Parts: sequence; C-alpha cells; structure tokens
Amino acid sequence: MNSGISDLTVWLVIVVLGIGTFLIRWSFLGALGDRDMPAWVLRMLRYTPVAVLPALVAPLVVWPAATGGQLDPARMAAAAVTVAVGLWTKNMIGAIVAGALTLFAMLYML
Repeated sequence: MNSGISDLTVWLVIVVLGIGTFLIRWSFLGALGDRDMPAWVLRMLRYTPVAVLPALVAPLVVWPAATGGQLDPARMAAAAVTVAVGLWTKNMIGAIVAGALTLFAMLYML
C-alpha cells in the first residue's frame, strides 16, 4: 500500500520531532537544572503527578478497549477500591495491589 509519502520524508519528520522533544526536555533540565527554583514553582510541580496519573488512567477505566468502550463493572469496582484504599491508608502500593486484586477477582466472577 503506497501512501504517497517518501521514506526520506518519514525519517525527516522523525528526526525533527526527536530534536524538538530533546530541546523541550533540555530547556527544563539543562538550562534550569543547576538553579534554584522559586518556592511557588516547586509547590505547583508537586501536583503534576497527581494531575497526570488520573488523566492517563481514567480513559482506561471509563472507556476500556477490552469491552469496546462500554462501561465495565469490574474496572469501575477496581477503580473505586483503589481510590478508597488509597484515601484510607495513604499507601500507594497498597491501593494499587487492592485495585489489581479487585479487578482480577471481578473479572473471574463476572
């Protein structure tokens, strides 16, 4: 199947995107890595994982590919148990294990 795009164009796009991605990362690590950041920046950076992780996981729970994008009681229960255990114990590993065990148990039962 010929898409009309030459191999040179594909490789050029890959190289340019790679250089762009490197420069974006370097701008934070290379240029600012040895400098002290203001307290307000450090305070806001603490919330980055808390914002990114749910954004990555939520689509997998609400619209899972395994069910064709339909709500799945097993995944919803596992997500609820994970959140509940995390809030109750403040232990991330314990919450993940509890959620995984709930998911496997629910998939087995259903």
